[in-house]
Formats: sequence, structure tokens, C-alpha cells
Amino acid sequence: MEAPNIFIFMDAVRISVAVFTIFVVSRFFKFYNSLKRTHSLPGRRPPFQPFGLPGALLPTTSWNLGPDMHWINRKSMYSQHAQVVSIVPWLIGPSSIWSNNLDVARQVTAGGHKSDWIKPEEASQALLVWGMNLVASEGQVWRRHRRVVGPAFNSKLYKFVWEEAVKTYKDMIVTEGWAHNNNNNIPCAQDLTFKYALLLIGKCGFGFNFTWADPPQSSSSAPGSQSRMPVQEAIRIVADSNLLFALAPKWCRNLPLESIRHASRAHDELDAFMHEQVAQRRAVYQGQHSHGSTDTADTPNDIFSLLIAANEAEAESKYRLSEEELIGNVFVMLFAGHETTAHTLAAALGFLAVYEEIQEEVYEEVKDVLPGDSNSDPEYEECYSKLIKTAACFFEAVRMSAAGHVLVRQSTCDTVLNIPVSGSGSGSRESTESGSGSNEMKPIPIPKGVNVVIDMVGVQYNPRYFPDPYTYKPSRWYEMGNNDSEAFSGFSIGPRACVGRRFAITEAVCFIACLLRDYRVEPLLGVKSDGTKETRTEWRERVLDGKIVLTLGVKDVPLRFVPRV
Repeated sequence: MEAPNIFIFMDAVRISVAVFTIFVVSRFFKFYNSLKRTHSLPGRRPPFQPFGLPGALLPTTSWNLGPDMHWINRKSMYSQHAQVVSIVPWLIGPSSIWSNNLDVARQVTAGGHKSDWIKPEEASQALLVWGMNLVASEGQVWRRHRRVVGPAFNSKLYKFVWEEAVKTYKDMIVTEGWAHNNNNNIPCAQDLTFKYALLLIGKCGFGFNFTWADPPQSSSSAPGSQSRMPVQEAIRIVADSNLLFALAPKWCRNLPLESIRHASRAHDELDAFMHEQVAQRRAVYQGQHSHGSTDTADTPNDIFSLLIAANEAEAESKYRLSEEELIGNVFVMLFAGHETTAHTLAAALGFLAVYEEIQEEVYEEVKDVLPGDSNSDPEYEECYSKLIKTAACFFEAVRMSAAGHVLVRQSTCDTVLNIPVSGSGSGSRESTESGSGSNEMKPIPIPKGVNVVIDMVGVQYNPRYFPDPYTYKPSRWYEMGNNDSEAFSGFSIGPRACVGRRFAITEAVCFIACLLRDYRVEPLLGVKSDGTKETRTEWRERVLDGKIVLTLGVKDVPLRFVPRV
């Protein structure tokens, strides 16, 4: 009876060896073909693709490239002679070409019907949890979304944003009790900036009458109904769990873990909240136009109402968005709009706290522009365009912690990518902006289906465009003023640049100006292991370091706000 068992064992061994051999050989040929598809450009050869499973869930180490690898390696990933690199996994995931060069970025973001490059759906998976939207869409679908969403962002809206930003700032000061304290210590500035940005989105995005003391609740809460989770809390949980819900199979949501059940509830609450808002706004619009009136004077100024109105106006048009698409765009406004601004605003306050001389320079501008009396509200028309240095502080914070940290495009056919030759070009931001630089380009054939990743962290820290890139220098942007310019690529570039960038700039400039008029911002220094206080430099290295969940932000920023005499 033993001989057959031995034969069975030997057969199992042979089968296992054969399967293993086939796997190793298949991985070898995959790796070899991937190298060919990227023309063996220099770079990294990890086991997993950094934005896919399991690489995205593992920490960034010497052997694994996690989703924050381009931030951690921002000083070493590129060099003056290699602004285009390749990442070729040898075990799991497709290869990709990465670049920190704006010339390459412009080639893959040119857009148009005949473009050889598209934004692959997997690159926007985390933004597709509720439906297609302006940020994730491509081609004709993007143009359809842009037609409906774009008109909501106009000069009338920005004035509305400014006015509500002033009210929200004053509400914050009163509710937090700062007026009666000489030192206001805030362990995490994001607690303020996230709430401020969310209230602005609530007021100007949805027309809600939110106050600082009363966190926004889902509007369907009613007496006797089950307690609803605050929208602010739901968004925070969704932000923390979004990668799980975007990448993991749906059955994972039913796992008997408290954290997953809590995250599932937050997703359900936010989904219900958004459907309610679509239905309510559509009913208001239809009620106003039930008798054939086309007068839009009574339409509220908030983005959501304008979005619904624009979509209802396309009722018989091919551009009309489905309810799922409306929800998808609402999600982008709720989540991406408030999170990115909040992170960057916290970073700007942190940098101002470290660099006292810059803070003083901006304060002098604020004194000249804003009314001296804190009880007098600054007017948008009188102040915004004059706050050049204030805006520059925000722009430089965006540069140093760009929320949109990667831009992914995929070739739709066999095409050509022109790659800068090592050491060519003047390296100035001006020549790059105008397209008149003397860059020598080398054409490289790109097969269909290859992903090109524009590393926006790498772009913002590229010394070709930003001399001394690791130093906070708002003066880089003084000549640009408050105007949109392609020299400022922190909100992406090309026709797909962030439609809400002016919204974010307006609310940030208002907040920084009002705050610096009334308070001096100081770092809340920690205590080291030897019992001494850390220096401002040590504070910056500890605090103003990046972290990536879905977007890039800085770590918790502890600050002190001291009233100005």
C-alpha cells in the first residue's frame, strides 16, 4: 500500500515543480516584455505596481513601492539627467513611465478628439465609487460633464464664496472663544481647516445655512427617525476608507469588523444624503419652471442648484447627465473639493508659522488692503485682487504639497512620446510656460496601452522650474498675482485643470488674510526626549511632511494663534 502513496506524492511534487516553473517562466517573459514596452528606461523594478493591490496596501520600503513612494523619494527619484523613468514590476502589475517634466505632461494632456492619450478608468477608481464625474471622465463624456458643471463656476459664485468665507471666519472666532484668550493652542490645524472648507462647500456648494457651532446633519433627519451621521463625520470616514471601497471586492464591505461596518454606514449615509439633495433641487427647479418660465433670477447661487438647473435645461439634449452622474459630481465637490483645500490651507499656515519674516511681510500687505477694524467686513471687489502676497503663500503651499499628486494617461494607439534629452533646455519656468524653451527632444515609440504617469510632486520639486525647490518661497508667485496661469501647475495643467481652483483660491486667500490681520501664527513646539523644546526647523521636519490617503497632505499641524496688539 506504500508504493502507490509514494507515486502519488512524486506526481504531486512533479506537478508542483511544473506549475512553479511555468509561473517563473511566465513572470520572466512578462518582465522582459514590460521592459521592452518602456524601452528599458532607468528606474525601479519592484515586485508590485505601486497603485494596485497588494502594493498600495503595503508600506513604502526599499523593496516595495507604495502609493507615497514618489513623495518619499522626491529627492532621488529623478536627476538632472533622468527626468523620465520607468517602473516595471516583476511580479504583479503593469509597467509605467513616470516623468517630472512639463513638456512630457503637455504631450499627454493635450486633449481633443484626435488625442492619442486618455485618462484610464483605473486611474480614477477611487473617484468612481458613486458614479462617473467631471474629474474621472474622458473624451466626449468629459465634454458632456464639463458643459453642465462648468457654468456653475463664475465670478458671481466667487464673490459669494468670499462673502461666506468672511462670515465663516468670524463665526469660528466667536464660537471657538478666541477673542477672550491670549494664546489659542490648536493641536491640529486641520481640525479648523477641514471644518472651514466643509462649511464653505456646504454654503456655496449646496446653499445650506451651516454654522460653526452646529455641524451639518443629513437633511432627511426627522423627529422619531434613526439618528443620522453628520455629513462632516461621514466625509471624514469616507476619506479614510475610500481606497478600501474603491479597490477591494464588494463582499469586503460585509466583513464582521466594527471599522468596516462603521465605514459602510458612512458610505450609505453619504449616498442617501446626495440622492436626497438631487431630488430636492430638481423639485425646486421644476416648480419654478412649471408654467413655462425661463427666468433664472430666483435660482440660488450655490453650485449644486446651478448644476441641477443646467442639467434640467439639457432635458432634451444629449448632454443631460444621469442621476448617477450627478451624484458622481456631487461626490467630487463634497470630498475632493473640501479635502484638498483643507490640507493645503493647513500646510500654508504651518509654513507661515515657521517663516516669521514671510508672515510679517504678508501681514503688512493685509494691513494695507483689509479694513483695520475686525468688525468691518472686507469686500471682494476691493480686496481680493490686491492680496498678491497672501495668494502667493497659498500657491507655494500647493506647490510643496500638491493634493493632486499624480496625473495618469494611457496611450490609445501606437504613438510617440518626445522625451527631453539629458541636460537640454534653459530650465526656467518662463520658457517652459511659453513653450519657447530650447529643449532637445528624443522621440520614443510608445505601444498602445502604456501608462504615462506625470509625477506632480516631481514637477513641483523640479529645479528646472523652481530653483531651490525645497525652500518655501512665496515670492516665486508675486508677478503672477491672483490670475490663473499655466506657470502654476499645482491644480493640474491643460484643459483638464481643476474647475474649482478659483473657488479654492478665493476661500483660502480670504481665510489667511482675515486670520493674519487678527492673529500671529506660531508653531506649537513639541518637547524632545531630552526634555528640551524642538526648534522651528525640527518642527518643520516633523510636521510638514507629506502623507497620502487619496490626496497628498501634510501631517497634523499644531499651531498657536496669538492676538495682535
